[in-house]
Amino acid sequence: MGRAKKQIEKKQKKAATKKDTPTLLNRKAHHEFEVLETLQAGLLLTGTEVKSLRLGRGQLGEGFIKINKQCEAFLYGTTIPKYEYGNRYNHEPDRIRKLLLTRKELQKWKARVDREKLTIIPLKLYFKGSWVKVLIGLAKRKLQHDKRKELKEKAVNRDINREVKSKGFSIK
Repeated sequence: MGRAKKQIEKKQKKAATKKDTPTLLNRKAHHEFEVLETLQAGLLLTGTEVKSLRLGRGQLGEGFIKINKQCEAFLYGTTIPKYEYGNRYNHEPDRIRKLLLTRKELQKWKARVDREKLTIIPLKLYFKGSWVKVLIGLAKRKLQHDKRKELKEKAVNRDINREVKSKGFSIK
């Protein structure tokens, strides 16, 4: 019985630590792009960058990913502010960061980007255990009329739901 209790306590501790880890979201991504496919990638960071991310600081807003000729992926345009206690070992906030992906995945995505004129963008930056992961998406930019059409659909659905609710019906 003692062993089972220890295992349960260990699982509860793990669950508690998962809730504490911060997540950075790229809120503009789904508004400006239509995400076709997603992939989880590792991120090569320094120690002060990880500590800064654990405090919940960072921005993905203008970020994008490029794949070079040697099939290496790099994350551009993201900001991870300096760690306040990092002194001389601190990192550069706007530096280019390498993504950790398999060569096969990179070759497949590079071919699609070149052929279909797509973009690779970061959607989410989060911790998985002690590792920092980035959810990247293969995306196509939305045109202005697509955005207007989407806003119009949302407004119509909101009006319909409001009308149904006022009449006393329920929608599942």
